[in-house]
Amino acid sequence: MIEEIGIRDLGVIAEAALPLGGGFTAITGETGAGKTMVVTALGLLLGGRADSGVIRQGSGQASVDGRWVIPADGAVADRVAEAGGGVDPFGEGQAELTLGRSVSAEGRSRAQVGGRSAPVGVLSELGEQLVVVHGQSDQIRLRSQTAQRDALDRFAGTELAALLVDYRTVYSRYLENTTERDTLVRERDARSAEATELREIIAEIDAVAPQPGEDDELAVRAERLTNLEELRLAAASAREAISAEESEGPDVAMLLDSARRQLERVSAYDAELGTLAEQVANVSYQLSEVALELSRYLAGLDADGARELEIVQDRRAELSVLLRKYGPTFEDVLATQENGNKRLLELDSDSDRIDELTAIVEADATLVDTLAARVTEVRREAASRLATAVSDELSALAMPDATLVIDVTDSDELTFSGRDTISFLLKPHAGAEPRALAKGASGGELSRVMLAIEVVIAGSDPVPTFVFDEVDSGVGGAAAIEIGRRLAKLAETAQVIAVTHLAQVAAFANNHLAVVKDSDGTVTASSVRQLTGDERVAEMARLLSGLADSESGLAHAEELLTLARSATHMVG
Repeated sequence: MIEEIGIRDLGVIAEAALPLGGGFTAITGETGAGKTMVVTALGLLLGGRADSGVIRQGSGQASVDGRWVIPADGAVADRVAEAGGGVDPFGEGQAELTLGRSVSAEGRSRAQVGGRSAPVGVLSELGEQLVVVHGQSDQIRLRSQTAQRDALDRFAGTELAALLVDYRTVYSRYLENTTERDTLVRERDARSAEATELREIIAEIDAVAPQPGEDDELAVRAERLTNLEELRLAAASAREAISAEESEGPDVAMLLDSARRQLERVSAYDAELGTLAEQVANVSYQLSEVALELSRYLAGLDADGARELEIVQDRRAELSVLLRKYGPTFEDVLATQENGNKRLLELDSDSDRIDELTAIVEADATLVDTLAARVTEVRREAASRLATAVSDELSALAMPDATLVIDVTDSDELTFSGRDTISFLLKPHAGAEPRALAKGASGGELSRVMLAIEVVIAGSDPVPTFVFDEVDSGVGGAAAIEIGRRLAKLAETAQVIAVTHLAQVAAFANNHLAVVKDSDGTVTASSVRQLTGDERVAEMARLLSGLADSESGLAHAEELLTLARSATHMVG
């Protein structure tokens, strides 16, 4: 339940606080006084689209805040906690929730939930559980089959809701698998051609059988083989200089051996020279190892370097062909081979996958058909009950001969909501042919049909708060009185807020707020008044005759209020 709404700089409203509370609140006022801004403000609080055009002229920002009383333990409180907000204790089992929304002149919008900033989407989620708003646009919407189906489904309650969950789960799976299967079948030829091409590519790469790092290794080998003679000459010369085997001249090994002996001969006289002699001996040993390695290197040089180089170059040429086709790097070639094998496995399994999906789709088609038939059955039973109950309400709303007919037609086309086509038809009197609401109902009749539907549905699908924005448009006289009576009845189980221009409707409210403009055309904090006593009678007279002090208007207003107070279902 909404306790209070605060508005600042919205439309013509500079500042206003609307005390609401339980029961039925009627909001009246002169044309242009900002009554509908109350609905606009509520729409912002419930996550509606923010438009900088609603900001009062000369202001940089419009803001709205609201205080709700909610169950302390429930879905709303849980969602507020998830969003990081909090609620305050408010009596046993209840809590107070604050929501806020601001819109800047630049179009930026900010939302607050339970004292904390939150995405606007959270307001929308909470709004679906807190308030149902009906305006003149909803009369137009009621003409659509989608809105009619939604109304019927709400009335059908938990049985249909659970059934639709099962149906939609299977139907979504059925669509997904059907799409995948049909895609595979449709693209079978293209995928077959792709598999053929991949096999050729993989066969070409497999024939060469490249190895990771092979291109670098071959480049090193080619460089070595190209300069084989220079390598042999350099290694032989170095070995000969270190340890001559073919010449008679002194080599480095002989010179070092001579140096060592000279130092050892006098080392008895000076220990330092003995140390140096050992170092020379070590160098000699190291040079001997180098000479041995050079000998091994020379022995290992390819005897037929030209032939070996030809083999290496041929191998590099094979790899170059792959690089040109599948490069530019060697890693790309190997990736083409690996990814091609994986893709080929997918393509080769197409037939098995098509068979598997076909079996699943056929089974789900049967299950979807069964569930859809069950949905139709439940809807038809609910449609009969809803049509009867709404027709009774229409009789009480000064349409005594009107009957609502709800046609549930089983079509061949499956949708996310089943296979039913829902049509609300109005039969204006006995013997008349039922006509679709879209063609056979006036604006005033639609207002009453919508209210009758909401009153009936409220018994099976309760909503904490209903807001009606001039849904009595096009209605007057006895019909208006019955609309007021029905709104009061609805207020027995829910909070009802109605923006109205009819005294016959406002008379049934237990809380009457009047919105008036100041002399400068704005609405300020003092311009929203909670009416009682003579003030309320005067406002009712103004609504009836346009004059707050008309004697006949005052008398009629008193008569209406007396009539409303005598209603046994009146709240407060």
